[in-house]
Amino acid sequence: MELSTPRAMAAGPWLLLLCLAAGAVLQARAQPDNKGFISIDCGLSGNTGYVSETTKLSYVTDAGFIDAGTNHDISDEFMTEYVDKLSYTARSFAGAGVRNCYTLRSLVSGNKYLIRATFMYGNYDGLDRPPVFDLYIGVNYWHTLDFRYLTKYYGIDEVMVKEAIVVVPDNFVQVCLVNIGDGTPFISSLELRPLNRTHYPQATVAQGLSLDSRLNFGPMTSDIVRYPDDPYDRIWDPEYAKLIWAEITTTQKVRNLDNDLFGVPSTVLQTAVMPLNASKSVWLLWDSEPTPKYDRDPTPGYIIILHFAELEVLPRNAVRELNVLLDDKPWFTTGFTPGYLYGTFAYNTIAFTNNRRHIYMLDVVASSNATLPPYLNAAEVFSVFPTTNLGTDSQDVSAITAIKLKYHVTQNWMGDPCVPQTMAWDRLTCSYTVDSSHPRITSVNLSSSGLNGDISSSFTKLKAVTYLDLSNNNLIGSIPDALSQLPSLTLLDLSGNQLSGSIPSGLLKRIREGSLNLRYGNNQDLCSNGNSCQTHSKKNNKLALYIAVPAVLLVVIVLVTILLICFLKRKKKGSMDNSITPQNETITSHATANVEANYGSLRRLESRRFTYKELEKITNNFQQVLGQGGFGYVYNGFLEDGTQVAVKLRSHSSNQGVKEFLAETEILTRIHHMNLVSMIGYCMDGEYMALVYEYMSEGTLQEHIQGSNRNGACLSWPQRLRIALESAQGMLRNA
Repeated sequence: MELSTPRAMAAGPWLLLLCLAAGAVLQARAQPDNKGFISIDCGLSGNTGYVSETTKLSYVTDAGFIDAGTNHDISDEFMTEYVDKLSYTARSFAGAGVRNCYTLRSLVSGNKYLIRATFMYGNYDGLDRPPVFDLYIGVNYWHTLDFRYLTKYYGIDEVMVKEAIVVVPDNFVQVCLVNIGDGTPFISSLELRPLNRTHYPQATVAQGLSLDSRLNFGPMTSDIVRYPDDPYDRIWDPEYAKLIWAEITTTQKVRNLDNDLFGVPSTVLQTAVMPLNASKSVWLLWDSEPTPKYDRDPTPGYIIILHFAELEVLPRNAVRELNVLLDDKPWFTTGFTPGYLYGTFAYNTIAFTNNRRHIYMLDVVASSNATLPPYLNAAEVFSVFPTTNLGTDSQDVSAITAIKLKYHVTQNWMGDPCVPQTMAWDRLTCSYTVDSSHPRITSVNLSSSGLNGDISSSFTKLKAVTYLDLSNNNLIGSIPDALSQLPSLTLLDLSGNQLSGSIPSGLLKRIREGSLNLRYGNNQDLCSNGNSCQTHSKKNNKLALYIAVPAVLLVVIVLVTILLICFLKRKKKGSMDNSITPQNETITSHATANVEANYGSLRRLESRRFTYKELEKITNNFQQVLGQGGFGYVYNGFLEDGTQVAVKLRSHSSNQGVKEFLAETEILTRIHHMNLVSMIGYCMDGEYMALVYEYMSEGTLQEHIQGSNRNGACLSWPQRLRIALESAQGMLRNA
């Protein structure tokens, strides 16, 4: 650890600010009102809040901040005068999902906020089983709360307070309780307080501060200091040990200067302690808490902030000079002298850790030049936690949240939709990139979710969505044309609803262009006018027809010519080959020598040859018919490795004979191209002949032309022309 002096404080990690400029202009510090404060009494029944007797701040119920959990009261035996009213109630999340979040809205993006959560188990559930659960701020892990340890060493009526200072990147923040399978999460109160942006510079967008202790040294009473004495409603706990420390007090106001970084209230700085023995120190001791969630750094780093103000007018020859030791090592190479009735502070900007032991010891001592003992007014100790996890894109969050509220979705839709990935919302798919950008929602599947009402306009704000399935619900009204403005949308399923009207022009345009697959079947009142859902216009049909028909005819003529030439060459060559017919197979009496030659050529091809019994097994005794052609029926089947295939079996009534079968088989076996269906094998087993093809899952070409496929859409003429041309390319390449 580097040491720095007051003169070099800007260059090192340890900073000391000595506010000694006499006559400096002071800022008038007006007491703020409650605007910007959020104060929630969690578990409070009804819709009416109350005003705190001590702070005069208004507390409200949590009904408007969370939509899960149940209200409870702690056991009567713990409702005493020593327990704050905030701890009388609790909201429990038994059976409410893994993650449950409070959403605090109407914040200022980029501002710093103090978030304070209070927990008192108080056997509210009557089970006498204190839980263990995790606490998150947004998508970032904050702390693990272990109430078993707390009640074991401090009692079941002990109150746990967790406070953090964070930079909020959006206009809202969520505080989430996560069930880790070790008891039911609960919470007693939740408070949010805005801070000055310049306060606590160690809190950044990448790092939050979790309070370990905030101590006010010197008061003789046990009273805490908070609002209204502290305008930011921080809680300063009294710390005084009269056997070893002496109290220093003043009734005069202690001021902070313009460049103040912490805004410590005058009430806190008006008291201090010093050791009864001038050679001793004012010390601060704390125990480190391991953080198992951070695999790379299981020991937390700490930030210490010390507050000083000279409260006595010193004699002319007296010297009060201080130094600070951390684990017996000096922070500074020289001592420093705080100013009279002006706040002075020392702090570190880079969190330090002690890997050798978990006990930390800090001493404020008198320097070698001092004639008076050291003193300390107040101290704050924070552990740091990373806040680098990025939540889902804010526009996506706003849109999907509005969808959740409109349709009353009761899935696990709590917290951030995509982050952490282990807690991502059901029925959503998100994209996660490695370039430090926010995750985006790319797929929404709300099929059969009981949605009622019209199609929410919020769907049109999910700009990264590619798949949107709203099928089999009770949606009514028209289809919003704004859905066509989703740039990445490729599939929209609206089938099985009660939609009416026609398909908007923007969606029709996308369908014609081939960039969108729309499914809209089983909507009785949709497209009741026969022309209202045409996926291509008549004018475009005629133009495409004038272009496509000559082109297709030309392609067919060229193909027939090439195939005829290839067939004649192979026939001539085949007549000179000697072929051997297998002994267990006979060719029917009407087979010619040319057929035998073609069959011999076929045997030398690479395609697999099946027996009829194998086909029976593949097709489950020809159970499912996929279609029918001039050759015979086409059956659905599965190979032994699970590959789905189509089996075309020649019927005995077919006009195509052995010669035509062999010719087709030989040609298809030799053709391999991405634009053509592949033939996997064939069968010639006695009187049985069959072809085994690659299975095409999207249906037949005829279905797509007629519009009888699953999505009800017809192929446009440009799509038909493209299919013809690409098929020709495949056949020409192989020819």
